[in-house]
Amino acid sequence: MNTNLVIDCGNTRIKYGVFTDNQLIENGLINDSINTILERHPSILKAIIASVTQEHLVILPKLQHLKQSHLFTNTLNLPIENLYETTQTLGSDRLAASIGAFTLHPNSNVLTIDAGTCIKYNFVNEQNQFIGGAISPGLSMRLKALHQFTNALPLIDFDENYENLTGKNTKDSILSGALIGAVCEVESMIQQYQNAYSILKIVFTGGNANYLCKQLKNRFFADEHLILKGLNAVLNFQ
Repeated sequence: MNTNLVIDCGNTRIKYGVFTDNQLIENGLINDSINTILERHPSILKAIIASVTQEHLVILPKLQHLKQSHLFTNTLNLPIENLYETTQTLGSDRLAASIGAFTLHPNSNVLTIDAGTCIKYNFVNEQNQFIGGAISPGLSMRLKALHQFTNALPLIDFDENYENLTGKNTKDSILSGALIGAVCEVESMIQQYQNAYSILKIVFTGGNANYLCKQLKNRFFADEHLILKGLNAVLNFQ
């Protein structure tokens, strides 16, 4: 029985997952010592960390006693081919999410949409090659930007229940522009990829994935653990 620990240090949260024989048996947020997780699962032998911050500098030394402990970078062996032109600036979360989608749909054209702090579009072709994608502001970032870069617009909190196209007051107009505008962007981006690739799998992940999928009439599959699954696949590939 092989037990792996995978950690995703994102812009706003640090998430972890414990996998036994490729099954996710525990996941959550790291709010206390990493030692607590290791004590609960003494069978953990390998670990991997993906980080878009500097949190890995604190966590990685606590994993050095394991049989394997890795910082996820493009220099590791990968189950897909990375054809991104600037691999040194490719976010680990984008690549991990794409590998997670690959594990669900190997040998397929797959568009992964990671709706977190940013909305990230990541494309893997049917030759299992990561090509690239796009990055745009996330839902909360859009709301904050409207407030920060204007003199009069208030800061409005994200409303997961908002769905009106036409805002009839300033608050709802901001929500419509930021949220429904993002939905329109995502739908148009999907359509562009579908025009280019007649057979296309689409997978959503990230904190705002459920909101987007709901607005898109739940036509697409959302997997909140996609990055963790991708990291586990990379760890097993070492």
